[in-house]
Amino acid sequence: MAVRTMQRQVLLFTLFFCFCSVTGQVSYSIPEEMPKGSFVGDIAHDFGLDVKRLKSGKARIYTGDSAEYIELNRERGVLLVKDRIDRELICAQTAPCALHFQVILENPMEFYSITVEVTDVNDNAPIFKRGEMKFKISESVNTGSVFMLEQAIDLDVGVNGLQSYLLKPTDNFVLKVQNQADGSKQVEMVLQKPLDREKQDHLSLVLTAVDGGEPQLSGAVQINVNVLDSNDNAPVFPQKIYKSTLKENSPEGTVLITVSASDLDDGSNGKISYTILNSVDDASEKFYVNRETGEITLVGNTDFEKKRQYQIHVQASDEGGLADTSKIVVEILDTNDNVPAINVMSKSNIIAEDITPGTVVTIINIQDPDSGENGNVQCNINKNIPFLVSSTSNNFFSIVTDSDLNRERASEYNITVTCSDEGVPSLSSSVTLTLQISDVNDNAPVFERSSYEAYIVENNTPGLSIFTVKATDADWNQNARVSY
Repeated sequence: MAVRTMQRQVLLFTLFFCFCSVTGQVSYSIPEEMPKGSFVGDIAHDFGLDVKRLKSGKARIYTGDSAEYIELNRERGVLLVKDRIDRELICAQTAPCALHFQVILENPMEFYSITVEVTDVNDNAPIFKRGEMKFKISESVNTGSVFMLEQAIDLDVGVNGLQSYLLKPTDNFVLKVQNQADGSKQVEMVLQKPLDREKQDHLSLVLTAVDGGEPQLSGAVQINVNVLDSNDNAPVFPQKIYKSTLKENSPEGTVLITVSASDLDDGSNGKISYTILNSVDDASEKFYVNRETGEITLVGNTDFEKKRQYQIHVQASDEGGLADTSKIVVEILDTNDNVPAINVMSKSNIIAEDITPGTVVTIINIQDPDSGENGNVQCNINKNIPFLVSSTSNNFFSIVTDSDLNRERASEYNITVTCSDEGVPSLSSSVTLTLQISDVNDNAPVFERSSYEAYIVENNTPGLSIFTVKATDADWNQNARVSY
């Protein structure tokens, strides 16, 4: 059974001479993976709507570009699960995870906003991308030396997400876990007892990642340590964190930054190679580091609308097995690369010529995933027509009648809606709507002349035509038929 929390907010928007519709908002909460047909919420009750109104208004769900996971049962006035909902597929690590959509009614037009929060269930165990981790560590390395371990991935969030790590055995190494500002956990293996290659030249450990769900799930990876002969100095980065910016859609091969570590040792023990350690996200698939120079270049596509920041963990290792790590924080900059998308939510094809000024004839929704000015969209329509466009709420626009209509003057209008963002250069898109004007009997018949004169001779035969009168009516069809 869905857990319902409702917050109602009525928004009224004024349209010239009259009001268009009343917009309500309601929120529900359901767990992911509910069976098809499961109850989500009773919108007829929560919005105070009669079920008959849902039928007569042809109530339907509008989701824009999003997949439709919820369906409306008009017979009962309730929302049901239409298809399997996988929170991780929809929202990844974003929390809270919510589906936003509208219920649209016609005659008169109304729309209601609905938010369904999808809560997480513990259906994913922590996993490691690699089957094992390998280290080459000198026997002379000092106690307290730190070795970064691969982080586990848990697609669940909150208490169901990754909570802790365990390392066994702990004869030589102990585990150190540090919480990062971005919410992730940096996992390190710290040497607590000196290594002795002559006694043991190979160590096998197991790192286990555990979540906090019920039941509790876990994943493990093997750590193999080869103990090497003495190497006195580890590579050292001059700074632990680097920052860089990159425009989205930058071409492959773009140089991001060059990192450099130093090692006081000579020969092979002082020769440094660089590698990217990332395993939590796809940074290792987007960026490449030159093993010899430390130059980091772009090798994949970046999209600001999908991911706005990358954190690249780079390790500098010498051939003696010692290493140091540094983090590069890459901020992705937005470019105006998305054209506003115009979605016609509801429209009238025919309206009467005596309709009241200010009546809504079309509601459109605009989607532009760019940010800032690149995502700010304004709409306008062609001039010299008795209609105007107004913003009803965020990303929604209404086309309303602006003055009296006259079918005898114009029986059809082609309304071109053009929506442009504020980016430089600006991007825009257009859609043309055809609107028919239906006739009302607003014109009286008119004779061709105000008076007629005729002369006849007496004693004419009955039925003889004397003269003809004619009247015309500017209306259409039945309204224009004249009888005498």
